[in-house]
Amino acid sequence: MAGIGFELKKLFDKKGILNSVKAYSYATVICSGPMLLGVILLLGIMFLCGRAGVGMQTRELLICMITYTLLASILVTSLFSMVITRFTADMLYEEKKSAVLPSFWGSTALMMTIGSLLWGIFLIFSGANLMCAFLMFIFFNEMIIVWNAMSYLTAIKDYKGIFLSYLAAILVTFILGFVLTFLFKAYVIEMLLLSITVGYGVMVIWNLTLLHKYFPKSDVGAFVFLDWLEDYLYLALAGFFINLGMFIHLVIMWFSQVGVRVHGLFFGAPEHDVPALLAFLTTLITTVNFVVSVEVNFYGKYRNHYSLYNDKGTIKDILQAEKEMLDTLKTEMLYTAIKQLLCTAFFIAAGGFVMDVLPLGLSEMARGYFRTLCVGYGIYAVANMTMLILLYFTDYKGAFIASGIFAAGSTVLSLISLLFPRVYYGFGFLIASIIFLAVAIIRLDYFTKRLPYYILAVQPLVSEDKSGTFRKMKVFLEDTLEVENIEK
Repeated sequence: MAGIGFELKKLFDKKGILNSVKAYSYATVICSGPMLLGVILLLGIMFLCGRAGVGMQTRELLICMITYTLLASILVTSLFSMVITRFTADMLYEEKKSAVLPSFWGSTALMMTIGSLLWGIFLIFSGANLMCAFLMFIFFNEMIIVWNAMSYLTAIKDYKGIFLSYLAAILVTFILGFVLTFLFKAYVIEMLLLSITVGYGVMVIWNLTLLHKYFPKSDVGAFVFLDWLEDYLYLALAGFFINLGMFIHLVIMWFSQVGVRVHGLFFGAPEHDVPALLAFLTTLITTVNFVVSVEVNFYGKYRNHYSLYNDKGTIKDILQAEKEMLDTLKTEMLYTAIKQLLCTAFFIAAGGFVMDVLPLGLSEMARGYFRTLCVGYGIYAVANMTMLILLYFTDYKGAFIASGIFAAGSTVLSLISLLFPRVYYGFGFLIASIIFLAVAIIRLDYFTKRLPYYILAVQPLVSEDKSGTFRKMKVFLEDTLEVENIEK
């Protein structure tokens, strides 16, 4: 991420409103592209369903199918995403670009194998017809590629190419969906799923083209990244827990008093899900600001501080650089938190008007959920930023603890909220986000006050030769591929 912020600084240095809009647009797409596209996709599908005149039951089933696919693909890839980002950064730092592309295909194949098995079992018993199940299976695997590609595309810095890939996916999906629902009104669900699959297929092809254009092909092992998964298991679990904590409350609400069984194994809670979808958009402010402000301004101080350890800086210089770095960090984090607070207040104030304009048919109870979840997601965004700073300082254990508490809190507190009247649904996630923020801040304060100790004293004196589960998996997979190549 530091590389993204550094490159974006060049765009923000250019004068003019258009250049600023361009820079912020690129930052938004790069940081939140797939998730933002998913939100736009769901809102667009609601619009197309309304235009096609389909019933509420059909609309809810389609939304469930898309939501289930998105969440399932996120959970599968989240266990690998942060480790893969770390692996890619290390390979680029060591000037081993040839190892990057093989790891992409290796990690993608592994995730698609595991994910397809689990997702396929669900689809068999889901109650979806054969056509819908097939399209959902294809869509799921496309999302695996998209989520995984984002871990690698951050290194390319081809902002225009990445931006155009998302734009093309949106345009193809909605244009094709508009045409197909007009021509085949009796098969709205199938046609819209087909449109989504084709649209994301365009993005997959575009992203793969960018990856192959930037990273060279090579014979390097495709599963070397599993060594990093072994060494940075805390980092992998932190990525998984963050996504679990962010979405588990949605799943719990599907089986609450506001939940409904739409069809087969497809459950939903439209009165809660739609407000959550809209409230989630408030996190974009902190996500983008973290890159264009916190990282751009903080990264220079951070790099200068750590370079003094490598360049034999004096103790006085190191302490001065540390003070400047931490002062800058506190200032940027405070400004970001204030911006998020103002954005959340604006969303809550303007939310009623937006819900009246959009044909969503939300009740007053749903509007209350929106206000609660706006606050919850706003606090979560600041907490997540704090956790990312922990990762900056390689405090993977701290990030693991904070994210684990968040995931557990979001699960347990959301379940407890079901014991209270429906008006309190959403407070479980809100309280979990507050706890997440408190734990992350306490851990960051504890860690930064002992920064020299963690930099100098906790490093191992000798290298350890670990041979755990993931290293054994790597050896097994590489040996299997080698045997297959020999047989061919």
